[in-house]
Amino acid sequence: MQLSVIILNYNVRYFLEQCVLSVQEALSAIDSEIIVIDNNSSDNSCLMMKERFPNIKLIQNNENFGFPKGNNTGVALARGKYICILNPDTVVAEDTFSKILAFAERQTSLGIIGCKLIDGTGKFLPESKRGVPTPWVSFTKIFGLYKIFPKWKLFNQYYAQHISENETGNVAILVGAFMFMQRDLYIELGGFDEDCFMYADDIDLSYRALLKQKKNYYFHEATVLHYKGESTIKDEKYMKRFQEAMTFFYQKHFRESLFFSIFIKIGILFFSFVKMFQGKTKDKPLPESYVFYSSDSKLYEKLSSILKNKVVIFDFKKEKMVNSSLISKGKHVEIILDNQYISFRNCIKIIETLKEKDITFKIFPKNANFIIGSNSRNDRGQTIKIE
Repeated sequence: MQLSVIILNYNVRYFLEQCVLSVQEALSAIDSEIIVIDNNSSDNSCLMMKERFPNIKLIQNNENFGFPKGNNTGVALARGKYICILNPDTVVAEDTFSKILAFAERQTSLGIIGCKLIDGTGKFLPESKRGVPTPWVSFTKIFGLYKIFPKWKLFNQYYAQHISENETGNVAILVGAFMFMQRDLYIELGGFDEDCFMYADDIDLSYRALLKQKKNYYFHEATVLHYKGESTIKDEKYMKRFQEAMTFFYQKHFRESLFFSIFIKIGILFFSFVKMFQGKTKDKPLPESYVFYSSDSKLYEKLSSILKNKVVIFDFKKEKMVNSSLISKGKHVEIILDNQYISFRNCIKIIETLKEKDITFKIFPKNANFIIGSNSRNDRGQTIKIE
């Protein structure tokens, strides 16, 4: 078997359904399997899997074992030469795995491959490629020096800015939302470290691959939609999570850093102080109009009723690409993409091409009863049921 895709789920039932649909499409011509591990969800995720995907291997844990142990459980049952660790809040294109498999087969001393991740608004997620987060590199990240000096090697290592988002190349660290590697390497590395519940596990696994003299790659030719990207909100809670993750990593691989301990404590105090003077984050206003990209007139009528007659249908049979002039007529427009007519690959392409601050996107997955998306990388996403 060529490939096993491992999806660890926890309480994202609708995102999981869409993810599995997209993975099935992408694996249609590949000798492969999908393994879903559920960490004791309470949102009927497992019931959905049994009803919608009865032939997919499902592991139901009776408690939330965390990211490392959950994935290790899945990989232990995998039969593929390669494995892909994949978040359930992702959408892959139909050619994602065929492209990455071809790239992997050409490499020597292969470590881990990551891909280009975009959020639900089409914006590139910089954590798609990263450098080793030494105390200094972490400092440049927390205090935004990588933004001020993006071309200076001294400051631009956290997000591996020596490589652009549209360039394939060697990087040190990849994100756990999408990690592709040989199963034998994963086993040789011992999988994710189960002493780390979450946050630093992908950094640790990537770094241990480097220690084995393997080469990790960022592969830009595959773009994957990842709804729950890293939050850009820097507050005291964020700093504490960052501290826990980096402390785990440093204690395991480096000697304890007094520098890191001091600056992280200063950072927590600083962001706690700033938070006191910040107002609550404003929710995005509801769209003033919707563009339904489809050829299904009956579904259009249902959506019009649910969304209070604010929907304009954009006939897929007549027009193959959304016209930006149509979108500009509204101050805040939401595009709904019907996956029955539009491939996941084209959904991703449209979202990435039309990324604008006043446009949001939803996908109506094939044979589903909901539309789903995310208006910001900082929220958990939105789902609208279509009965």
